[in-house]
Amino acid sequence: MKNLKKYLLLSLSVLALVSCNDDDVPVANNVTLEFNNTFGDETIVLGDANSADATVNISSEGQKHHFSELKYIITNIRLVNDEGVEFPYNTQNLDTGATIIDQSKPETLQYVLSDIPTADYTQIKFGLGVKEDLNTLDEELFPVFYNADLEIHWYWATGYRFTQVEGYYGDDNAPLSIHTGSVLGGDADDESTWNTEDIHARNAYRDITLNLTTSAMVGENAPTIKIKADFDYLLSGTNKITLETPSEGYTAGTLPSKHSSPSTMVEFVDNMAGNGDTDITGMFSIENVEN
Repeated sequence: MKNLKKYLLLSLSVLALVSCNDDDVPVANNVTLEFNNTFGDETIVLGDANSADATVNISSEGQKHHFSELKYIITNIRLVNDEGVEFPYNTQNLDTGATIIDQSKPETLQYVLSDIPTADYTQIKFGLGVKEDLNTLDEELFPVFYNADLEIHWYWATGYRFTQVEGYYGDDNAPLSIHTGSVLGGDADDESTWNTEDIHARNAYRDITLNLTTSAMVGENAPTIKIKADFDYLLSGTNKITLETPSEGYTAGTLPSKHSSPSTMVEFVDNMAGNGDTDITGMFSIENVEN
């Protein structure tokens, strides 16, 4: 009888301890996304035309290039748990659910997702760029995001620039300026002609899906998901791109390559972000997860 009482007391103590531990696990915690922009495995260092420190890359077509500016927009973030349930993070609010990654500003390379429900997450999804229904330069709608960086606004009618890359290429350090984003067709000076149908109209938004290398265990932990963006893909992805002098009529400094005209900009977009069909990762991959 004494042994029975002892076992009952021990069992109750264990149950009480488990219950106490369960109560101590928070219902939510933070997840940090940390972006590492690279050429291959080397983190990019920016520099001007004659910089001795800038990270130099050689494309698959043999073109030397380096960057002086590197920015891109991340939106529509979703975490998927081990049961396949998707948690959207403020996906309809650019002020609280979007960020601008700027290689010149180290503080922008980490983005904290707050109040993520306790679970083990195995996958992350996000957009490179802004979905069509949110891609408007309406300062009243999303004032924080609108004013975060006025340099990523298009000059006419098409919302935000999704990626903005400046730099130099070739032995003579010719300037490169590659800007991507959803663009309308029509005459820039005549709003009545703006449309999404003609050959110059392009939707540059892409959804990225990445499987985590190990589960991000949210609860007692506030994990960091480290994401690599390999900009070797910019010229050397599925599309092998050779930069060229602009054709006559293009604005110098804005379209340095025939490939960045609206009708062929999709080549850059598909290299960086995939085509949304057979490639849903593009230049992005998971380096590791720190729990």
